[in-house]
Amino acid sequence: MIFATMQRPARVLVINPNNSTSCTDGIAAALRPLASGAARFDVVRLPEGPPAVASWADWFAVAEPLRRLVAREEAAAYVIACVSDPGLDAVREATRRPVLGMLRCAIAAALARGAERFGIIGFADASLPRQRRVLQAMGVEARLSGWEPLNLPMETLTDPVAPRGRIAAAARALAAGGAEAVVLGCAGLAGHTAAAENGAGVPVVEPCRAAGAMALLAALDDSSRGADAA
Repeated sequence: MIFATMQRPARVLVINPNNSTSCTDGIAAALRPLASGAARFDVVRLPEGPPAVASWADWFAVAEPLRRLVAREEAAAYVIACVSDPGLDAVREATRRPVLGMLRCAIAAALARGAERFGIIGFADASLPRQRRVLQAMGVEARLSGWEPLNLPMETLTDPVAPRGRIAAAARALAAGGAEAVVLGCAGLAGHTAAAENGAGVPVVEPCRAAGAMALLAALDDSSRGADAA
């Protein structure tokens, strides 16, 4: 008799580098539809992180705690759940497994959908320089058609109702400015895709799911290579 070999689901560790519980819960909810028997998403927050990654000081401060967390937590793939990709290079030094940044994944998803030009709804004015640095590293800054900051506190942003009007207005402005796709530029916006779609009338890319889908592929590919080697 031949018995099927049961493998445990591959673990994808998703780390919110801020300490917001509501933001972390929103990330977990966005990723839930991607969970399968082949992979599971463990979503955690960084207790020593700031309420939001809102400045360069925040961006640099979370790099070392993120690196230490990844070094001690085994997973098939890792996602840094902030849409300015803080600490990405430092964290990649701590593991041989894939480490993904949400902004890079979201931009790749927008381009994969055929958008020649895209717009970003940002968390706050101070987020723009950090996101521009990522776009420059990817070689796609020239394809950014517009950037609209919300300038709302994280706890307001993650409220299921309060920010909808502002999000829809920002999405509408980006579409009017030529965006063929809109990227939600903060993980705290995970529950507001519909509001952005209603405002924009163009495809909206939610970065938690964009990164989750790529991490799932990376984890499954890694598991497949391990099975082949065995």
